[in-house]
Amino acid sequence: MDKEKERQLKKGSAEIRLETLKMLKWRGYGHLGGAMSIVELLSVLYNDILRYKPEVPAWEDRDYVVLSKGHSGPSLYAALALHGFFDKELLYTLNEGGTSLPSHPDRLRTPGVDATTGSLGQGTSVAAGIGMALRKEGRSGQKVYLIVGDGELNEGQCWEAFQFLAHHKLHEVIVIIDYNKRQLDGKLTDIITPFDFHKKMESFGFRVFDADGREESSIDEALKAAGQVTDSAVCVLLDTVKAQGVPYYIEREDSHAPKFDAKAKEELDKTIQALEQYVAEGGR
Repeated sequence: MDKEKERQLKKGSAEIRLETLKMLKWRGYGHLGGAMSIVELLSVLYNDILRYKPEVPAWEDRDYVVLSKGHSGPSLYAALALHGFFDKELLYTLNEGGTSLPSHPDRLRTPGVDATTGSLGQGTSVAAGIGMALRKEGRSGQKVYLIVGDGELNEGQCWEAFQFLAHHKLHEVIVIIDYNKRQLDGKLTDIITPFDFHKKMESFGFRVFDADGREESSIDEALKAAGQVTDSAVCVLLDTVKAQGVPYYIEREDSHAPKFDAKAKEELDKTIQALEQYVAEGGR
């Protein structure tokens, strides 16, 4: 990847992270940790991978994004606003009564949202259904990008859907695992001993591509390689950090959905100011 393209993707990540943090700080609480760990992924998807038309969100020839780990909705909303699906001012209605931006994505409320998610595991089946529909309609060139959390993979429904994808060699669906090593109650290793996800997905019949989920160039390379697979189910395994890019919350037990006290707001302001400067300088 050339330096200019990498700069643009890093700037895109900073913009998504900035808008997400401003939104959450304004709200006073929210799902910060998991929203932050997919920021770089969202920048790559919306700046370099996806086919979409913000002016026609339901464009028939678009690629689909299914955010099965729906609690990461705030960063998806930021990405959608930054790419023209709706006005950025709408971000400051997050979780309000009657808002079109509920805490978890709702395809009937939010332009650009392709699946209603939040009940963990269910997005995997939705994505499998969309992928099969694309194949049956002869639209195999389109992709479904299914984003799942590592904690979410405690749900048996995920593995049933993966078995379906593998059986049908449904390469139309690219499974993306956000491997940030934490879930709502703490570290994965303290809740249920996690699988070696690379080996597990391979054992199901998937081609697996590993990527550094903190580096846009690594994500971009893996997604493009995954998109070329036509003879098997496919997975991209992202090595990420919960609360990625927000120093105060990295390694904190309450990073999943914190309520911000005065100290937290002060620390968030420091991160917000640094991001604002970085964006103002064009990502340089």
